[in-house]
Amino acid sequence: MKLIDTVQTSFKAVLSYRIRSLLIILAMALGVAAVVVLTALGDGARNYVINQFSSIGTNLLVVLPGRAETSGAFLGAVLGQTPRDLTLKDAQLIGRLPQVRRYAPLNVGEAELSAANRLRAVTVLGSNAHLIPIRHMVLAQGSFLAHGTENNAQIVLGAKIANEFFPRVQAIGQRVRLGDSRFLVSGVLMSQGETMGYNTDEIVIIPIGYAQAMFNTTSLFRILIEAKSHSEIEPAKQAILATVKQNHDGEEDITVITQDAILSTFDRILQALTLAVAGIAAISLIVAGILVMNVMLVAVSQRTAEIGLLKAIGASSADIRRLFFAEAVLLSLAGAILGFLLGQFGSFILRLTFPQLPAWPPAWASMAGITVALITGILASMLPASKAAKLDAVNALGKK
Repeated sequence: MKLIDTVQTSFKAVLSYRIRSLLIILAMALGVAAVVVLTALGDGARNYVINQFSSIGTNLLVVLPGRAETSGAFLGAVLGQTPRDLTLKDAQLIGRLPQVRRYAPLNVGEAELSAANRLRAVTVLGSNAHLIPIRHMVLAQGSFLAHGTENNAQIVLGAKIANEFFPRVQAIGQRVRLGDSRFLVSGVLMSQGETMGYNTDEIVIIPIGYAQAMFNTTSLFRILIEAKSHSEIEPAKQAILATVKQNHDGEEDITVITQDAILSTFDRILQALTLAVAGIAAISLIVAGILVMNVMLVAVSQRTAEIGLLKAIGASSADIRRLFFAEAVLLSLAGAILGFLLGQFGSFILRLTFPQLPAWPPAWASMAGITVALITGILASMLPASKAAKLDAVNALGKK
């Protein structure tokens, strides 16, 4: 039997048993669609996290008080010691390093903001003029805390805060009260929405000196640092550790986190998650393969007369086996293509529902889903094909 005859006969068999064929195609399609949609979701989550971290700054390093070591933390707790605080002096020393482009000391707290007969609690960031370029924030109007004016009573409002307190007048130049202190509004941030867990539209920024006085502290929450270039990130990290160690009487009691290290960690975790959900989705393809095998086993018993007739006119056992293989390939290919289309549609719905999530299915997942569907269909057809090939022509023709 020629290849074209095999394909034509298999195609006619597929069309002859429409319900059976539809069930197999649907099972395969759902399996492939599950792989495509779930990998799109996992890869979208990975890209979302990477984009979020990329948006907070470039060549970024973050200095935290305390060492990220379990042994050190445990000994400190037993001996009643606490990590030495980060101070403005530490920040200033770091800012003088040749690898550092700019730095921004940071304090975070909450206080009541009042103005124009309105009152609400707001998140307060205390920092210097470098915070905006380091954090890639943008001013909609006005100016930020001018260089060298950390002790001037200026305040920058988030977009939502400015709109709430001064909906009909320009916020720049207005006086507000934050806690027990009065401030002059010098700038308004452009609306950027939520970034890394907090809404930049609902914050206010004041000079670091006022923040420390307001929260009654001389320590810093963090120090944000921008290296001069990507290649300077690791040298900057080592220089920061050495500088602060020297300033802290030889104690290495800080942790420096680089943006690359954070991204690399999240990337590995989310890639593993994507592969895991793809593996879970692939189980549905195995279930589909079992369905293919069961349905084709039933088909063999239903088509014994047809198989007997083919053998009677000269078809060999190999020809019969190839007929069932070709039928499985056609069904699996149709299911894989339909599943790919359903998966793309499902990913599109995800992107519409969650615009911030770049849920684009990776090419490897689509190709893997289609390939696994084909292999599963062929493997599942082996037992039915073998059973059909072993049928005796005379006995098969005698069955009805």
